Amino acid sequence: MTAIAPACFVLLLIGAANAAPLFAKKWFGSRLAWPLDGDVKWFDGEPVFGHSKTVRGIVFGIAAPSLMAWPLGHPMWQGAAIGATAMAGDLISSFCKRRMKMTPSSQAFGLDQGPEVVLPVLIARGWFGLSLLDAALVVVAFFCLEVVLSKVLFHFHLLRDRPY
Repeated sequence: MTAIAPACFVLLLIGAANAAPLFAKKWFGSRLAWPLDGDVKWFDGEPVFGHSKTVRGIVFGIAAPSLMAWPLGHPMWQGAAIGATAMAGDLISSFCKRRMKMTPSSQAFGLDQGPEVVLPVLIARGWFGLSLLDAALVVVAFFCLEVVLSKVLFHFHLLRDRPY
């Protein structure tokens, strides 16, 4: 077991899953940025997810927490599962935002943060023995950190193209 408190460890893995696509975009630019939805339009004529959701981002979003879990004493599959559910949550919010005719990377407070933290917390609760209070604290901490860090990263021209 890791020396990091379980709730902090889960928050760290979720954070890694959400930061990894931003690092990948910074490192690779437009290379390997194939749109996950293949530029297919939904029945409403809008993109399924939008051009900002890429295969590269999903791969990095799953790989980062997977690679972090193992050296911290947890199976890589747990990190991968946390990454996959965080990415699934991000796709859900993007899908909903496209249905609401919002542009890719536009802000929808709550919708942007909620699914990508709640889904991984739900699967991680049993693995890491998180109480409901622990799980709620991870969700609140993620919301706060995501909002504050995205503004800081934008201000210093690091990773963010838009402030959230």
